[in-house]
Amino acid sequence: MWYVSTRGIAPRVNFEGALFSGYAPDGGLFMPEELPQLDRETLCQWSTLSYPDLVKELCALFIGSELIPKDDLNDLIDRAFSRFRLKEVVRLSRLKNGLNVLELWHGVTYAFKDLSLSCTAQFLQYFLEKREKHVTVVVGTSGDTGSAAIESVQGAKNVDIIVLLPKGHCTKIQELQMTTVLKENVHVFGAVEGNSDELDEPIKTVFADVAFVKKHNLMSLNSINWSRVLVQTAHHFFAYFQCTPSLDTHPLPLVEVVVPTGAAGNLAAGYIAQKIGLPIRLVVAVNRNDIIHRTVQQGDFSLSKAVKSTLASAMDIQLSEVVTSESVSDEAITQTMGRCWDENQYLLCPHSAVAVNYHYQQMDRQQPSSTPRCCLAPASAAKFPEAVLAAGLTPETPAEIVALEHKETRCTPMQRGDNWTLMLQDTIEDLSRRWRGHALNASQ
Repeated sequence: MWYVSTRGIAPRVNFEGALFSGYAPDGGLFMPEELPQLDRETLCQWSTLSYPDLVKELCALFIGSELIPKDDLNDLIDRAFSRFRLKEVVRLSRLKNGLNVLELWHGVTYAFKDLSLSCTAQFLQYFLEKREKHVTVVVGTSGDTGSAAIESVQGAKNVDIIVLLPKGHCTKIQELQMTTVLKENVHVFGAVEGNSDELDEPIKTVFADVAFVKKHNLMSLNSINWSRVLVQTAHHFFAYFQCTPSLDTHPLPLVEVVVPTGAAGNLAAGYIAQKIGLPIRLVVAVNRNDIIHRTVQQGDFSLSKAVKSTLASAMDIQLSEVVTSESVSDEAITQTMGRCWDENQYLLCPHSAVAVNYHYQQMDRQQPSSTPRCCLAPASAAKFPEAVLAAGLTPETPAEIVALEHKETRCTPMQRGDNWTLMLQDTIEDLSRRWRGHALNASQ
């Protein structure tokens, strides 16, 4: 399996090359050169698989046994999911009036990013140990990516991670999940002023310097990394198999998957699933920072003048063959959270509520459909107590989240007048020197 840049200039690479590159050298994203096509027989065979086994099948398809032998791949994925609270890893909740919610948030940080990042970190460490190399991972976060990336690599001897977080734009719990990890290989910077798009600028500047990236073995684990998109295709397969009534019809039945999206990584995964033969119809659900909605409805991919803070903060992003899309206001988010609780005694996070709002709109318009619908739930309501309170509901906070309040924190502040790019470059250079020193000592 080969990967080519979406800009068509960079040389093609294998899965390992795509994994370590993040952005391609020409500024594009690495995607498969050709997409395999799954036939009905394969889909029927996969329909009874557990979620972890679906991940194994999909990864084997796109990685290749010459890079990671099947037994090794299975072990890596089992290790990736070993810290999840559910043995089955993800779970479908079947609620009233045809509402299906696929819970993707049973990992360490209570967010769906744990699924793809835990696997990606295992792939990284597999190759690094084989090649006796070190990488520095740089991540900008608007919410859950930073904490999931930190958890996936914390303590890894061949990986340092630098996370830039916009203070005040994440929830308190999200910030604490990042700043309370005190492992030597974890380095968190908090921008006191600045949103997630602004924080992406120094990261883009650093990655645009190809020589600097190569010299310091830099990579990104943001939504653009192909490994993350690959693992996330499994959500869509699992949603389909859980919600389809039967695979005995010709053609195979359709399932509608509602994807709450910010940077569109989960949406890209659904699109790939669709293209390799999964009969799903994708619906994009966004908050009022609606660039994806405007793109689908009007072909308008322009940036708004300002990114507005909303209850669904991971969607406060505008840089990012769906059938339809929906843009949801804060008021509609809290109303949806309240309605889902009243009808089901089920707490939604604000991002999940963006997807469920679409389901309720279809019901209220009295547009019954024979097509089953699955709403992806990217995070637990436990991470968003402020939004739960705003919906007039009572937050339910697990003990490990409560314990964050009492842990020591570590975070380097980034002020508006600081040169954020220079701060990032200096930290990267320092980590490279430290790694070279460790390697030298180990060889003596």
